Amino acid sequence: MECVKNAWYVAGWSSEFGDELRRVTILEQNVVMFRNSKGGVIAMDDRCPHRQLPLSKGKRIGDDIQCGYHGLTFNCSGKCIRVPGQSGQPSSIYVDTYPVYEKHQITWIWMGDPELADVNTIFDMPEFTDSTWHAHQGEALHLKSNYLNVAENLVDPAHVSFVHPSTLGDAAGEDVPVHVDTKSDVISAWRWIRNAPPIGFFQQFGNFTSNVDRWHYYYLHMPSTAVIDFGSADTKDNLPEDQRSKGVRVFALHFLTPVTSEYTIDRWMHLRNTALGDGAASAEMDAMFKVAFAEDKEILEAVQEEENRPQTRQLVRIAIDKAPIAYRKKIQMLIDLENNQRVGGPT
Repeated sequence: MECVKNAWYVAGWSSEFGDELRRVTILEQNVVMFRNSKGGVIAMDDRCPHRQLPLSKGKRIGDDIQCGYHGLTFNCSGKCIRVPGQSGQPSSIYVDTYPVYEKHQITWIWMGDPELADVNTIFDMPEFTDSTWHAHQGEALHLKSNYLNVAENLVDPAHVSFVHPSTLGDAAGEDVPVHVDTKSDVISAWRWIRNAPPIGFFQQFGNFTSNVDRWHYYYLHMPSTAVIDFGSADTKDNLPEDQRSKGVRVFALHFLTPVTSEYTIDRWMHLRNTALGDGAASAEMDAMFKVAFAEDKEILEAVQEEENRPQTRQLVRIAIDKAPIAYRKKIQMLIDLENNQRVGGPT
């Protein structure tokens, strides 16, 4: 599975990790994770270097993990501190560990060279700590699909009219051109639909009864974090594009974790500038998002099934593919750069 390794990926919401040993799989690597007595999340390779039994099948002894096969015990740094039946622990007996960092109740893990793990590069948005915005974590969407296909879907406003006609889109947007910017590190694609009926989502949460101006801004951060900025404002307000927060505005965040070449976990949440602190509104939004994301899941898993079949011809490309094509190129460039650095090639 080709993935960018020197990057921060979401291992889970912070609420997912407690005292118990938990196995997670990221980039086809099995990792055992738990929260130590000081409250920090520990992550290490989930196999004992002796006979390769997963350490998650062992047990905790304080902040150490004891293998369930022969009792070899490892501390939080992966060092072996006990081998039953012998007095010493050779330095060759250890378990690889991974940098972990928690931010905004999200647990991030670095799967590449630990020397390059810079917490300042972890995804963030000012709205997380802005009192005029409400942050709400959703759930984890499990997709039998390669993460590249999932990410492409999250920088593609054009699919909304056809895949989500009752929730996030409608026929009014079918022929509205998509604008794309691929020059920066973050790929963006966007469009405005002026003087059109409100979509189902904003009929419910914006209380719009007349036509609106609505927008979709899709931002894809390397390697696999997507932000969808969407909202609506009454058409009579003639809202400028740089004043979107005067309308009803929502950021849908998607943190994609590649598990295997055909399995991706999409943990989703949202930030909103309406219904602040309203738990009932959060639950209602979750219900609508679940409907929309189930529609994505059906499409993406069907695409994956066809990709697995023998190919008889090359795929065609159309105008709306500019952002997805640029995304694949950027990912490949990052992978090639890592491979070159690994073998001592040019940087």
